[in-house]
Amino acid sequence: MAESDRRRGGIAPAQLSDQQLIKELETIHRTRHDTLLHGSAAALAMHNTRMAQLEGEYLSRHPERSVALGRTREGARERG
Repeated sequence: MAESDRRRGGIAPAQLSDQQLIKELETIHRTRHDTLLHGSAAALAMHNTRMAQLEGEYLSRHPERSVALGRTREGARERG
């Protein structure tokens, strides 16, 4: 990623290939905990914005994605 892209928050998610989008999502989820605990307010705000952009793009590309029953309210009630 070019330095100018990094300062602006990265390449627009719509411009990423599916493979690049998945890689970006994996990276941002991996770094989330550390950013929450140790990042500045500005870093956390940027992380929140970027995560929402990437996740929104993924959901728009995959509206019919597979949802595990255990990840729904109904499934959670059945576990309890």
